[in-house]
Amino acid sequence: MHRNRVLLCLTLVSSVLCSLVFLAPGGETVAQDQIRMRLATVAPEGTPWEKQLRTLKRHIETESGGRIRVQMFMGGSLGGEKALVRRTAQGSLQAFGGSAGALGTLVRELNVLEAPYIFDNAEQADAALDGAAKGIVQAALQRRGFVFGLWAENGFRSWFTKDRAIRQPSDLSGLRMRSQESEVHLATYRAFGASPQAIDVTNVLTSLQTGVVDGFDNTPLFAFATSWYQAAQQLNLSEHSYQPGIVVYSKTWYDGLPPDLQQILTNVPQSLVVDGRDQVRRMDPILIRNLERYGIKVHRPSAAERAAFAKIGRPVQAATARQAGAQGQALLRALQR
Repeated sequence: MHRNRVLLCLTLVSSVLCSLVFLAPGGETVAQDQIRMRLATVAPEGTPWEKQLRTLKRHIETESGGRIRVQMFMGGSLGGEKALVRRTAQGSLQAFGGSAGALGTLVRELNVLEAPYIFDNAEQADAALDGAAKGIVQAALQRRGFVFGLWAENGFRSWFTKDRAIRQPSDLSGLRMRSQESEVHLATYRAFGASPQAIDVTNVLTSLQTGVVDGFDNTPLFAFATSWYQAAQQLNLSEHSYQPGIVVYSKTWYDGLPPDLQQILTNVPQSLVVDGRDQVRRMDPILIRNLERYGIKVHRPSAAERAAFAKIGRPVQAATARQAGAQGQALLRALQR
């Protein structure tokens, strides 16, 4: 009889424990009232982007008292940006960290952010994004199933080519250039007479190595982090398009959270944003010098050369805004202030 009471007690203890924990996909146990937030990105590990996202992870987990558990998936391990954006909108993924251009596939207004030659420097970009443009972006995201989290940074994109040096707009004519899967990036290449090839991040290096494309545009940091620079011989520091990074949450998931947790996700300290930008920007001069050491010919355009490119590129701004409707045009005006 004593043995039966012991077995009954063990059974009750086991039942209580089972009601408190469950097995997570990775095999670890997680409290049942703990909320899992999967955050996916194509940004590689060991980069300033990973550092900023890990800082965000610590902030959310600490401020929520451990009620939210953030799982990070780096380097496109859950797919390319276009796929990640759609999964976040559908609610099968809780958060996405990536480019505004990727979100532009569903939120057309955001294509305006990456139109060519809107900003001459980072200070202009910061003032616009942290100012009047932010509210327009937040509203546009809400309408398409996202909630704005915070700005991140990719930076100013420039042209890398395998053989042909880019010195004037006509040099882009006929080149097969890898383009981000984004309307505004495709339109920009077409404006210069190039033949854009939309290829997701995970397949670009192979496409460069096998001759599918003749070049690409991105930041020095991204070119290094992905090893794309290894297939390039020429770099024109055109800085033709500023690309903000962004973290968004699935609105479907977010709307089901208690109000106090919603506040934690959307009220991230501005210092986290500023630090993320600074980390990326401090690296650019160092990386450009390294590219030169690796034998890449780096061209720094004169004011006159930049003006020649801008003359052709700037009309893409208005065309992109028109395609995005009234809110796209409002966003362009806010960026140009």
